Amino acid sequence: MKLPLALLIALQFLTRLPLRLPSLPDPQENGRSLLWYPLVGVLIGLLLVLAQWLLASAAPLLQAAVILSLWVWISGALHLDGLADTADAWVGGHGDRERTLAIMKDPACGPIGVVALVLVLLLKFAALVSLLQSQVWLAVLVVPWIGRLLLPALLISTPYARPGGLGDVLASNAPAALPQVLILHALVIFVLSLVAWGAVGLLALVCVVVFAGYWRWVLLRRLAGTTGDTAGALLEMAETLLLLMLALMSGIIG
Repeated sequence: MKLPLALLIALQFLTRLPLRLPSLPDPQENGRSLLWYPLVGVLIGLLLVLAQWLLASAAPLLQAAVILSLWVWISGALHLDGLADTADAWVGGHGDRERTLAIMKDPACGPIGVVALVLVLLLKFAALVSLLQSQVWLAVLVVPWIGRLLLPALLISTPYARPGGLGDVLASNAPAALPQVLILHALVIFVLSLVAWGAVGLLALVCVVVFAGYWRWVLLRRLAGTTGDTAGALLEMAETLLLLMLALMSGIIG
């Protein structure tokens, strides 16, 4: 079965699966790849669920370590890199837009970026241990799904702070149907969460959506827009927040 080129682009960019594109994509195909971002999140989540099932007899600490390692590997640490660059730039930029953007463009990772990575991975690991102990395994499907739903949502709803960047190309060539596709995925996630966890699960999702709106507001004030790095930072922070909230509520929803 031949997969759509836009799906292959999304898989190649968001994962480390060994895929080769049949041809160099044009800007329109790159933009259409945004349609498939949430589905890539579903694929990542299903792989994590499979890993959890295969490790079901192992201790929760080992399960969490392997699942988190697989999570980082399959995404190529792409969004973690964005988080580190954003953290470095946010502190080093001292509130200045141009200085913040310049630091963000520097490929070197400073101490603030390292601290951000350690804290996010530590929080994700601790939350996974708690969720696996409570057998709330569905979280490892939903969390990467909603993370890769928020990514295109931010790109198409927020001006791009650095014209000509990859995110700018994606957003400017996004298909007209993208908002409807994102809304459809959001509705499926909300229904699935309601069935699995009740109102408590919906509360966790609403908090993540509110945080995403707040992050967008912060970006507009500081940078007058977003970048690929700040979009990746949103994904990592939203995933961490959702895992933490579900872990804190696991006694209720488990």
